[in-house]
Amino acid sequence: MDSVAVGVWGAYFGSVGLMFLAAMVAFLRSAQRVALTGSLSALICGAYVLLFLGWVPIEDRDILLRVQAHVAVVTATVLGLLLLWTLGALRSAGPARRLLGTLVAAGVACILVGWALPAGGALLLAAAFEAVMALIAVVASVRSARRGDRVGWLSVAAVGVMAVLITGLTLHAFDPGRVTVALHVLTALCSIVFICCMAVGLWLRYSYLIGLSEVMTYGPAFDPITRMRSHAETGLMLGEAFARRGGDERPLGVVVISIGNLYALEQLHGRAAYNHALFVCGSRLRRMVPAGIEMGRLAEDGFLLLVRHPVDLARLAGIARQLAERLARPVRLGTSRNIAELESRGTEWVADVGVGLLLAGPYVRPSEAVSSARAMSRTAWSYPGRVAWFDPEAGQIAELPPQAAAAR
Repeated sequence: MDSVAVGVWGAYFGSVGLMFLAAMVAFLRSAQRVALTGSLSALICGAYVLLFLGWVPIEDRDILLRVQAHVAVVTATVLGLLLLWTLGALRSAGPARRLLGTLVAAGVACILVGWALPAGGALLLAAAFEAVMALIAVVASVRSARRGDRVGWLSVAAVGVMAVLITGLTLHAFDPGRVTVALHVLTALCSIVFICCMAVGLWLRYSYLIGLSEVMTYGPAFDPITRMRSHAETGLMLGEAFARRGGDERPLGVVVISIGNLYALEQLHGRAAYNHALFVCGSRLRRMVPAGIEMGRLAEDGFLLLVRHPVDLARLAGIARQLAERLARPVRLGTSRNIAELESRGTEWVADVGVGLLLAGPYVRPSEAVSSARAMSRTAWSYPGRVAWFDPEAGQIAELPPQAAAAR
């Protein structure tokens, strides 16, 4: 095989590895079904391509063709069922069982009939089975897309590139020597696009499940703009954390972020721009804040982060500086409620961020901790680094210097 073809196929297997890694991350975040779908899709797609390229220790051509035929049927059946599950076609128990039984029975029948044919004929029959499964997937995807599902049209594109992938690999299985480098490149690129489509589709499903889980957990206390705890729920979270301390002498880390120019933004550009700014700040926080740190909305212009034991001041200071830097990055805000104009029209806005960092000792009340950290965050508006803390040596609020965390 030409080195260019080997290179593009190597890129494909790299994308498969990334998708498998992303599935493992989803598993660690308790999205087991999404993780199962992603990892299973990645492993099956990788094994399918590996086998059809002939990169397996099978010398006998007839045996290889029959193994390829069986794997093609199994792959088409499993991926078809996973796609139907992602589109929601298998949610109803009765129809799901019937459809599952029909597709599995058709796959088993195809494999059994293939044994009555020559090895090449079995592979042709498997390719025909793949074409039928692709047609079913296209019909299900179009129906889902017409109902308004964002994954629907993405699935149509995935099935389209999958058809090119199947054609190229089937031709390679029958006569590897006649497959040109251009066909290898086209097939490999379609394979990568297919993996990307699956990854995006699973991410859409994953993000939906995350949002649904948060809504079900917090209920009315869920803030729909920032997609985190509301102000009231944040207060309950903080009170519960302080109440559970008992006689523990170790401090709790309380970080308050205040946005100083949200009110001015609302007065100048209206409530829509204000909500957009809060949405962006909330999204950035949810992406940046490490696992294990609880957070929620605080009043109309702030956020609160709670770090339980053990509190590492150096780590907390690093997180505070990172929050101040990333939240202050410019963003173009939509000033209209019209969806079509959100990106085409807008105003550039930079958040006026202040971060207050407090290590709350065992005798500090929750209300005192919040008011102190919030006062620090507002004081931080006047500091170049935009991060303030209570300096125990000076006995007052001060800017957090770079060497402070390391020294303590």
